Amino acid sequence: MKITLLCIGKTDEKYLLEGIEKYTKRLKFYVNFSIVVLPDIKNVKSLSAEQQKDREALLILKQLQPQDFVVLLDEHGKEFRSLEFSAYLEKMMIQSVQHLVFVIGGPYGFDQKIYDRAKSKISLSKMTFSHQMIRLFFTEQLYRAFSIMKGEPYHHE
Repeated sequence: MKITLLCIGKTDEKYLLEGIEKYTKRLKFYVNFSIVVLPDIKNVKSLSAEQQKDREALLILKQLQPQDFVVLLDEHGKEFRSLEFSAYLEKMMIQSVQHLVFVIGGPYGFDQKIYDRAKSKISLSKMTFSHQMIRLFFTEQLYRAFSIMKGEPYHHE
């Protein structure tokens, strides 16, 4: 299985980049994982939130293949404990999902076209975090999930 994290806009903060890099390197021992960063939308000040979401949706949809299993990281998604998220990923592997694509939207969330394309929604918290921080939190949770699957001592219950 291949896992991709698809997100809008680059990560600016050095400390976040270091953390993301740390877990991305660790994930290479478990799964084919990559992060695809789409460019920020230009001239956002002249766009409404809906127009910005529409433009972001077009960029996201261009990256997706018909067979991709798309999961949105969305505040209205299902919340998992780490053990449950690990079981969710294991289920995807058992179901022979070839490419699992997790998507982080822009500052206003997702356009309806993206909700229609997705097969699932996951929330990492009821709290709101910056889109840059979510990248770090997600990569760490992905690493944690695989370490749980392998029975390694990273996660403590």
